[in-house]
Amino acid sequence: MSGEIDALYIYDEHNNPLIEQVYRSRPPSAAAILPLYLAHPAPRPSLLYLPGALPPVTAFSVVQSNLLFLALSEVDTDPLLVLEFLHRVVDVLEEFIGAPLLSTKLQANYDVVAQLLNEMCDGGIVCNTEQNALQEVVEMPGWMGKLLGGVGRTGSSTPILGPSNPLKQSLSAAQGPAIPWRRPNVRHTSNELYVDIIESLSVTMAPSGRILSALASGTIAFTAKMSGIPDLLLSLTTPGGQQAIARKIELPVFHPCVRLAKWRERPGELSFIPPDGRFILAGYEVDLLPMDPALDQPPTHMEKLFLPAIVDLRKSLGPTGSEFEVRLILNTNFPGHSAFPRPGAGRGGSGTSTPSFLAGGSGGNTSAPILEEVVVSVPIPRSVRSITDMQASRGEALVSPGSDVLEWRVLTKDAGTVSGTATLRCTVTGYPTDEDLDEEVEDLDAEPDINLLQGYYDASTSYQNTGEPDTTTRKTKKKKKKKVKKSSKSKDSDQQPPQEPPPRSSPAQSESHTPTAQPPPPSSTPPVDPTPSQPPADPSPSSPFSIFHAAPRKTKTQLNASLMPNSAAVSFSVKGWLPSGIKVDSLNVDTRRSRGLGEGVKPYKGVKYLCISRKGVERRC
Repeated sequence: MSGEIDALYIYDEHNNPLIEQVYRSRPPSAAAILPLYLAHPAPRPSLLYLPGALPPVTAFSVVQSNLLFLALSEVDTDPLLVLEFLHRVVDVLEEFIGAPLLSTKLQANYDVVAQLLNEMCDGGIVCNTEQNALQEVVEMPGWMGKLLGGVGRTGSSTPILGPSNPLKQSLSAAQGPAIPWRRPNVRHTSNELYVDIIESLSVTMAPSGRILSALASGTIAFTAKMSGIPDLLLSLTTPGGQQAIARKIELPVFHPCVRLAKWRERPGELSFIPPDGRFILAGYEVDLLPMDPALDQPPTHMEKLFLPAIVDLRKSLGPTGSEFEVRLILNTNFPGHSAFPRPGAGRGGSGTSTPSFLAGGSGGNTSAPILEEVVVSVPIPRSVRSITDMQASRGEALVSPGSDVLEWRVLTKDAGTVSGTATLRCTVTGYPTDEDLDEEVEDLDAEPDINLLQGYYDASTSYQNTGEPDTTTRKTKKKKKKKVKKSSKSKDSDQQPPQEPPPRSSPAQSESHTPTAQPPPPSSTPPVDPTPSQPPADPSPSSPFSIFHAAPRKTKTQLNASLMPNSAAVSFSVKGWLPSGIKVDSLNVDTRRSRGLGEGVKPYKGVKYLCISRKGVERRC
């Protein structure tokens, strides 16, 4: 499978083409490929095959800052290669032009963008994507480019360093940089090293509270500001020890500067020569479920899953089932840490290569983690017209106009009162479907077994009765017959009144014609057939309801059940704590392998831990 890219197109927020960079062949133009791409319904996948294009191509897309980056390829190409190339393009443009990326910035710096795209891909083959190497070959126009771009470059002259040697400049230019990802002759007045480990938490819970899945996606961001070419060794550890790193970390990915042989030999140790500036050193995933199918033993205390915020949802509450309650349980008793800040925990070490720098920084360090930005999100069904009577024990609940999500923000400024349970109770109302819906539902709630055919049949009358005939029924029929005769006489004489059908006798009257019964009293009605009428046939067993029993109608509780939310998620961030328990054990500078370092140079070191959960802890109902 080859990795050839035919073209790269960049569109603005209004889908107008900004930049068209063609690398090989004759792909469709940016204006011709856009309608085919937009024909697919949103959300569109990152890979789309467009057979309607001429020639047919595969489109790879990335959206960043409302800008659409579209790469085309006619041949079978590795999708991960093209998507990673697009992400590198975004990172490089943000580094050279500035973040966030705007269409006006791209138009104003078109010459720089064109140079970058030509250097990053040559003839459809991805080649140079390192920012430090691109700074050596791409010229930044203006006085800012001369001031910032010339510092640290080969052949640059400054008043401090003095003029450079022309012979040395030509030799360095011919040989090129010794390390592709690091600029040569880097100089810094202060040597600093910073490690930032960020983990994104994603937990799904069943209605019973059982955890279905728990994953943490980690990123190790590194910032190196050191002169020369330093060689660093970063050691990671877990609560189970450094030997548990290989079992803890899954799917690790590394920057090209990391020596993979060292990691395979001793998992948890990263040996590398860092690029100059900030970059992503590594990434990983951790399965946080305490049960490991490969180990036949219960998890230890430090390996049990700890969540600082858990949400619970109870619905169909109240007399009519139109209320629901959200419960938020906060817990700041982090494993291995105290719930309150320790005195003197804000001091950090510097100028040493020992792990003493791990406690550095201000609030939110490893000795006193801080829970912040707690927001509970509850998706509201579209059938809900409004939410009234929102009562929150802590914080503030709000539903933005036109939004279908209820947001409940809980303040956590005071660390001593964060832990506990907070509740939010809301009442929902739906759209009415009938004017008298409320009255009908109330009547059904009061008399659920009401007979809708009451009045047509007398419950006291039975086909099996053999007693005296019911005279009340016959008198009622006589009165009805007289009314019919009066109405027929009032009609015109030229119209003949319809013949009246013979009155139907009741079962009791029919049984009176038997030989043992007495004859009926004289009456003006004509004689009736002594044969008893057949009872009505039973309703079909296949139909659940008959004419005598109407289909049950939904009560208010059943109608309001469709208005209840089905899930709730909580977002938060914790400074100084990671759900996986991974920590930096040490960060050392190998002076024997490093080049260009001054004697006795001890860089300042710092590390920070940050856990981010964006609707990560979700409770489904």
